[in-house]
Amino acid sequence: MAQAKLGDMVKVHYTGKLDDGTVFDSSSDGSPLEFTIGAGQIIPGFEQAVVGMSPGDMKTELIPVDQAYGPHREDMVVVVDRAQMPEEVQPEIGQQLQIQQPTGQPIPVVVTEVSEADITLDANHPLAGEDLTFDIQLVDIE
Repeated sequence: MAQAKLGDMVKVHYTGKLDDGTVFDSSSDGSPLEFTIGAGQIIPGFEQAVVGMSPGDMKTELIPVDQAYGPHREDMVVVVDRAQMPEEVQPEIGQQLQIQQPTGQPIPVVVTEVSEADITLDANHPLAGEDLTFDIQLVDIE
């Protein structure tokens, strides 16, 4: 039976969990995730976990921080003066916004703190700093 290898387009079902067992994402109620192994479309540890699997195989894989979304970086957290925010924006904790880099490229951020004077914005991926566990089932190799 064929085994998934670098360059293969694969379809997988997965359930992603945090260390405490909280499910943060799953494809079990929808279509399988499709990606090409080695194309950098998903986190490196997930790609590596699928290599060597055959259609129908199932496994559970612990993916450490450095093979997932990386460590939580304090240099990606910024405190801005509330006066710098557009008047129509009423920031709330957990709200997702976009800020512009000097190059014009948008950066997604999450509001993590709000005070009368300023707002704390975090540009880290929400799963940065987390070890992730995935239950993976290889559905197909195309």
